[in-house]
Amino acid sequence: MSLLKPFSKLPDLNTANILLVENEEQFQQNLADTLVEETAVTVNVRLAKSLPLPMENDESRPRIDLVVFIINLTSDKSFESAKASLKYLDPGYFLGKVCFVATNARHASVRTGCLDALRQLAALLHCPLLFAEDQSPEGATSSARRLLTILKVASGLVPNTTALYLSSLTRCTMPPDIDQPSFD
Repeated sequence: MSLLKPFSKLPDLNTANILLVENEEQFQQNLADTLVEETAVTVNVRLAKSLPLPMENDESRPRIDLVVFIINLTSDKSFESAKASLKYLDPGYFLGKVCFVATNARHASVRTGCLDALRQLAALLHCPLLFAEDQSPEGATSSARRLLTILKVASGLVPNTTALYLSSLTRCTMPPDIDQPSFD
């Protein structure tokens, strides 16, 4: 099993490739269907439960322009799977080609520690953290629009803008007092 590298293959003309990684595959398929409907550019969506990707189709696999980790905040397994998959990405991906999408943030059973841990991970890796509503078709459409904006930049389809520049504008940041106990 080898690292997934962002610049190991040449890009295709007017094509953007996105890899959606979700352990439970609840929101992944809805989001993939919505992303494929894009008409201005060709969007190829690859789905995976976790990384590393299998080696048998490595030659035919296109260059992955954006890796999106979809994390269900009501499941500890989802967060741990995404965290374990990060070690199979080349460090070059963390220059604007990785994004986290959190689902079920409004659910009553979400522990604040899980949300804080995800925010800390995204801030540590300088990656954007998006929140998505996975219970409605409008939520998938809204998430797809935001991901398409990031994907177009990451794949080089937006002139004079780089993924690193966009990442510096959209990355998750943590307040300096997040680790301090609350005195409320």
